[in-house]
Amino acid sequence: MVLSPQLVIFDCDGVVIDSEVISANVLIDKLALLGADIDMAFVQQHFLGCQFATVAEKIKHLLSISLPDDFEHQYREQLLIAFEHDLTVTQGVKDVLARLDVPCCIATSSSLARTTKALSVVGLTDVFAGRVFTASDVKHGKPAPDLFLHAANCMGVAPEHCLVIEDSFFGVSAAVAAKMPVIHYVGGGHISVQAHPVATAYPQVPVLTHWNTFARIVPNIMR
Repeated sequence: MVLSPQLVIFDCDGVVIDSEVISANVLIDKLALLGADIDMAFVQQHFLGCQFATVAEKIKHLLSISLPDDFEHQYREQLLIAFEHDLTVTQGVKDVLARLDVPCCIATSSSLARTTKALSVVGLTDVFAGRVFTASDVKHGKPAPDLFLHAANCMGVAPEHCLVIEDSFFGVSAAVAAKMPVIHYVGGGHISVQAHPVATAYPQVPVLTHWNTFARIVPNIMR
């Protein structure tokens, strides 16, 4: 673990914003209309941290469902409506962002439009202005390292001097592949810590259960 990183790279969904339960419920409801019977555990295991194109491929492979052409558009529209009513930040993250003494950015598998809207709803637009990087910026999304490496390059920081905060197996895998120190955040409302694949695959990765303990893990970057 880098005790004094020069850049903190946050995943967005499930790390900065507590959105994964909302997103999963919208997806579960829409897939139910197509005959799929899945639950939150299924979403966490197979879809968490993936860009939508990958989710669509997994739906076809795992559920034998080819999504209608307008499915993604309808899903995103319904999700943004749900965000307006229910979206919050993860508990304590605003305090961490206010106390960070190094630059930070977002690197997310979500679309720029969705991320921009989400940050606006929770009042974090100014915090990450000009420092939001999405899967559309690179050829290969998570679990490939491309997005994190792209974010680091744009921010002018070497990979080994970055610290990634991720909640998903695919996100942690991407950070490991990028050779960046990573913390596994499990404080979101969607996380089931028991038997989480990150703990099995990457037992060396530190776990953060609540933002109020973040300063204990990396004290040298907090005011």
